[in-house]
Amino acid sequence: MKQSINLQDSFLNQARKDKIGLTIFLTNGVKLKGYVKGFDNYVIIFELNDKQQLIYKHAVSTIIPDTNIRIQSNNE
Repeated sequence: MKQSINLQDSFLNQARKDKIGLTIFLTNGVKLKGYVKGFDNYVIIFELNDKQQLIYKHAVSTIIPDTNIRIQSNNE
């Protein structure tokens, strides 16, 4: 049975591991710039200037990385 890839988790995990800066836009229009420190099914721990923010995923509209993020599949 083929295991499906969770793109959201793969994207956030690669951004975290590679310390890629992200711009996150919230549904209320707020723009946040920083780095992913951790995440689970419901929240993202985001950090900028040694200050952490807990962001609920349901409040996120768009995530834009500073550089392209390579998502690796199980076949690579």
